[in-house]
Amino acid sequence: MSDAVAPVDQVPPAPKLLALGLQHVLVMYAGAVAVPLIIGRALRLPPEQVALLVNADLFACGIATLIQSLGIGPFGIRLPVMMGVTFAAVGPMLAMAGNPELGLLGIFGSCIGAGIFTILVAPFVSRLLPLFPPIVTGAVILMIGISLMRVGVNWAAGAPVSSIPGYGAPLNLGVAAAVLVLILVITKYASGFFANIAVLIGIVAGCGLAYALGKMGFAKVESAPWFGLIMPFQFGMPKFDFVAIVTMSVVMIVVMIESAGMFLALGDMTGKKITRDDMTRGLRTDGIGTLVGGIFNTFPYTSFSQNVGLVGVTGVRSRWVTVAGGAMLLAMGLVPKLGALMESVPVFVLGGAGIVMFGMVAATGIRILAGVDYKTNRNNLFIVAISVGFGMIPLVAPDFFKELPKSLSPILHSGILLTAFSAVLLNLFFNGVKSAEEAAAEVQAAAAKSEAH
Repeated sequence: MSDAVAPVDQVPPAPKLLALGLQHVLVMYAGAVAVPLIIGRALRLPPEQVALLVNADLFACGIATLIQSLGIGPFGIRLPVMMGVTFAAVGPMLAMAGNPELGLLGIFGSCIGAGIFTILVAPFVSRLLPLFPPIVTGAVILMIGISLMRVGVNWAAGAPVSSIPGYGAPLNLGVAAAVLVLILVITKYASGFFANIAVLIGIVAGCGLAYALGKMGFAKVESAPWFGLIMPFQFGMPKFDFVAIVTMSVVMIVVMIESAGMFLALGDMTGKKITRDDMTRGLRTDGIGTLVGGIFNTFPYTSFSQNVGLVGVTGVRSRWVTVAGGAMLLAMGLVPKLGALMESVPVFVLGGAGIVMFGMVAATGIRILAGVDYKTNRNNLFIVAISVGFGMIPLVAPDFFKELPKSLSPILHSGILLTAFSAVLLNLFFNGVKSAEEAAAEVQAAAAKSEAH
């Protein structure tokens, strides 16, 4: 590869590209299909319609990922980003699902409306970049990693929540530990290509072990059809309800703030400076993904943070890897057998990999914070301490805000957002706001200092 080509734009050889793309797909698959399964079951849809929701989701994931990674006109940040359905919208969508006047078609209508809203407001949100100096981005990225770690730990236990039977079974923990150890051994002793696909090797080996122990089967793969076309409005024409659209638009503001933190993290990992125009294109793609989701019978989209962790683990910065992953998701949406194959991977196998990847996101935040000046500005210690403390509230005390209005739930139950809001406000209080040029210089200085460490 030419030295003149930036790492983020370099194209790996085809075999390596496919393996690295598959690794990204495996990492995000469980999270990608969880939301359509939750909504489909809440609506008590028949199995074939739930399967259609899953395939539509994978299809739209592929489209949104290709737009985000490749870049098409004013859309796409052109970084190694995988797109998937956001969990921030689950609460509002469950409320819509329980309303007979809205139901699934009301959800799709709200997605279309919120997608258009996001596309329109993305340039205004991107203007907030001067509010995110390293002290803020480092704290937010640290909290992203801490929040995700809960997901990885639950995966390792074998279920998303502890109330599900089998949660924490010794076999689940043992396989997850074996995957984790194998990834660490490969990372230490392998080099080049094999080191880059350490997570993929760990997951494949974990699947083999789970199959040998009778915990993984392929019955769903055998029964799934080879081809299934995804058509727009397959469930009927969407219903456009003003309140539902406003509710989903509020969720998308939350999603954009979280996405901004992830883009800044990826910019740090890949060595690419994120400009205001880059941020606008990336946030617009959250909107176009959500619009496409509403049209193709699925839900709001965001940049998946677990894949940011994978970039940190592998050190592979090429966006063409996630382009390959997006193409695979597109194929999985059209070839149900492929989707069924990915779904057959037990979550406890993914858990061992998740602990590594999500920890890497937190470590990236710590590395950014290491470049912040605490010696001559002690107030920066207060910013980190209090903002991370606020972010921990939903994790350690889920009922802390239960007496407050439910309309605030998307904000109050997101540790990432609580950290972002508190860090921004405390930084403004202690340090004031800098111009865009001063903020960019501070980011570069902090990056150089953290690299020196």
